[in-house]
Amino acid sequence: MRFDVVTLFPEFFRSLTDCGITARARQRGLWSLQTWNPRDVTEDLHRTVDDRPFGGGPGMILMAEPLAQTVDAIRAAGNRGRVVSFAPNGRKLDDRRVREFVASGEDVVLVCGRYEGIDERFLNRYVDEVISLGDFVLSGGELAAAALMDAVVRQLPGAIKDLSSLDESFATGLLDAPHYTRPEVWRGEGVPEVLLSGHHANIARWSREESLRFTLQTRPDLIKIANSSGLLSKADKAYLRRLDPKIVLS
Repeated sequence: MRFDVVTLFPEFFRSLTDCGITARARQRGLWSLQTWNPRDVTEDLHRTVDDRPFGGGPGMILMAEPLAQTVDAIRAAGNRGRVVSFAPNGRKLDDRRVREFVASGEDVVLVCGRYEGIDERFLNRYVDEVISLGDFVLSGGELAAAALMDAVVRQLPGAIKDLSSLDESFATGLLDAPHYTRPEVWRGEGVPEVLLSGHHANIARWSREESLRFTLQTRPDLIKIANSSGLLSKADKAYLRRLDPKIVLS
């Protein structure tokens, strides 16, 4: 899978190419990344890519032409995939959208805004989709682009062990159960006995119930989604009703 990223700060993405799961997946040829700085297509002495907003207001706006020329160059280099930018008004990124990117297998162009935003004319003509990480403001689109790429790459077949990705939070529609490792007792607190029992069926039931409990406690909205999507078994629903007798489940 190929990512081309339009950014004023190409060095931002070294953590993806040089560290951890994404670096190993890149070394295996599962994905590639090329960064493109819109300053490189400018012709003026100062390599200008931004200007003051018409109508006044604080900050600067990224100009349409340098961004358009950069995307045109990416197209000429062979990436014909969707063009994605990042802004608070976009579709909130979730596990389902991440898996849609993976399933499509298509290349992606990511445009990272800076300053107060991007000229709307570029967005109208070039951008296919706007994505948001949540209801907060970042200094630029680089962090959002990196989050998207990390989430997608780790789901590519061969990036990590299949069982690891299938059992992660959101993969089952619920949050993951708590995890423990050695030592068995840390600062006076022990590991739940069931995890030391070696009884796989009991461990699986405990993990599922803890996942349900933790999700109900911290993200009850996910319980509603899992229920409406048919992801809850009869045993799941019975356990949830024991936790909260007032809960409404179909």
